[in-house]
Amino acid sequence: MEARFKLNWIIDESSAGLPIKEFLKQEEISRIALTDIKFRGGLILVNNEEVNVRYKLIKGDSLSVIFPAEIPSEGVMAENIPLTILYEDEFLLVVNKPAMMNTIPSREHPNGSLANALVGYYKRVGIQATSHIVTRLDRDTSGIVLIAKHRHVHHLFSKMQQNGLVKRSYEALAGGLLATVNGTIIEPIGRKQGSIIEREVRADGQYACTHYKVIKSYSTFTHLELRLETGRTHQIRVHMSFLGHPLLGDDLYGGDTSLIKRQALHCKKIQFLHPFYKKEMSFSASPPEDMNSILEADLLE
Repeated sequence: MEARFKLNWIIDESSAGLPIKEFLKQEEISRIALTDIKFRGGLILVNNEEVNVRYKLIKGDSLSVIFPAEIPSEGVMAENIPLTILYEDEFLLVVNKPAMMNTIPSREHPNGSLANALVGYYKRVGIQATSHIVTRLDRDTSGIVLIAKHRHVHHLFSKMQQNGLVKRSYEALAGGLLATVNGTIIEPIGRKQGSIIEREVRADGQYACTHYKVIKSYSTFTHLELRLETGRTHQIRVHMSFLGHPLLGDDLYGGDTSLIKRQALHCKKIQFLHPFYKKEMSFSASPPEDMNSILEADLLE
């Protein structure tokens, strides 16, 4: 039998006397998760004895919560696709996604996605889980993706994202030369009328905030570092196009495709507080060859 996801605590004086239900609420285990534990094969153990959520904890108790086994999504086939893993522990994965790979399957690309690769990897190493992708990237965008190994871990990261505690920075190549070396774009983004894919700056859109800094200006384009405060669909692409500096290769938003055939955008860094180890984690990945070659070619001219 494959191992199920499990959390353990030794109860200290501050938690003594609390019913388990209240303690688990403090540990941000959701009511939905508790319902799953109760009715779908999970367990709550105190000192290796099964108890219910009304049990009042005593200092020194060993509390374990065993979650029901996850069933991999039937809509995501396991595929033997190599993963570039930057970090892995029992709770999460950090991977470097190549360009031209979907994060999840789509109608146009039902196979070959990061989710397909994850399900295949889990199957090979004996992890009973489906794909829980915390930070998605567009198909053509390369770079770091954060993945939770269990539904509860995904729940914790989602709350962190809502509070701006999962920080990502990007590198991009934008057409033209920017007038200022750094700035902030605060413009609402919504779906473009008549399109299911394209977004645009529009008054009735959702609040969106992007910070940018010029790394270096080249002859016909600018190398930028960008940081998001919000995570709207296509946010960097839409905001840079709105400024009049669409990303190189971004044909959807008016970018020059003569140097690169995908948007020149790479998620280069992610930072977050580990939800269980309670320490700051930071991971980086350099831009891929297609972006680097443009920079090197321009320097040689």
